[in-house]
Amino acid sequence: MTIRTRLNLWYSAVLCGVALTVGAAALYHEFFVEGHHHHHQEAEATLDSGDLVDILTWTLVPAVALGLAGGWWLTRRALAPVTELTQAVEKIHDHNLAEQLARTGNGDELDRLTEVFNAMTARLDGAFQRIREFTLHASHELKTPLTVLHGEIETELNGEQLSSAQREKRLGQLDEIQRLTRIVDGLTLLTKADAGQVKLKFTPLALDEIMNDVFADAQILARPANLSVWLAACEKISVNGDRHRLRQLLLNLTDNAVKYNQPGGEVEFSVRGDGTHAELNISNSGNGIPPEILPRVFERFFRGDAAHNSAVDGCGLGLSIAEWIVRAHHGEIRIASVKNRTTVTIRLPRASGKTIP
Repeated sequence: MTIRTRLNLWYSAVLCGVALTVGAAALYHEFFVEGHHHHHQEAEATLDSGDLVDILTWTLVPAVALGLAGGWWLTRRALAPVTELTQAVEKIHDHNLAEQLARTGNGDELDRLTEVFNAMTARLDGAFQRIREFTLHASHELKTPLTVLHGEIETELNGEQLSSAQREKRLGQLDEIQRLTRIVDGLTLLTKADAGQVKLKFTPLALDEIMNDVFADAQILARPANLSVWLAACEKISVNGDRHRLRQLLLNLTDNAVKYNQPGGEVEFSVRGDGTHAELNISNSGNGIPPEILPRVFERFFRGDAAHNSAVDGCGLGLSIAEWIVRAHHGEIRIASVKNRTTVTIRLPRASGKTIP
């Protein structure tokens, strides 16, 4: 049954109810109100103002009230499936395209629209799968020639037949090959993560120990730019996580905090607990991120114009990888930035909500 037919039937039922109400009110007025009049024939011939008020009171008002109530019920009943479908469609994203929307099976327009949505998401899921497969295959095929080029250039650099200019040129080529290798590795990781092919090894970890290790690495990375590195707080907190990925997360963020900083600036770390979560903060004294691009910093390959025009090395995948690692650990990550202060905050669930003794 189509929605149009169903609406017509429902509205016909409402009109019948209104008609019955009017008829019942008219009969009541005829037999119970007019029957008390002593001059029945004169009452039929002359309709005074009191009779008119009675008729309006007993027929028109109930009819209008019933019509309004019926229209409200009809609208609510008719739009309920549309609301349910809208809520279901709003929950669709690139990671659940394989899930099908529930169909009513009654063959109406909304059921047909649901079928169309399911077919569309199936096509999108297939397209995403093909993109992931292409990216994985391309990354795999690129690794071999990059490894060969890297080895050949290193061999030339180890020799003594190159002039100073040639050696400088080879070093530049080696840097570009290493950068391209990092891009390929990052794409491979993110593509496998999208496909659910990256397995994490969750074990109880002392988050403060990982932070201390990263803090030591940060001091080494900060020396060339004469940056000050501070560990403001480092509470003993346990989380369930993958040590390798959490370390990769903190190193990526530390590398950004050092690269996007000012000479003589500072980088500050902290680890604190608030009962159910561990909170990590990494901040730097760089120029800050413009508000208009701040919502896009986790997009893949997005670096912003300032980053593209500067000499800062990067490929625009570090924050995307960081976001994936945090989400894989059921946490959340956010970035706040003002002039001369950018802070990355990470919240991770604590292991049993307890600290390590």
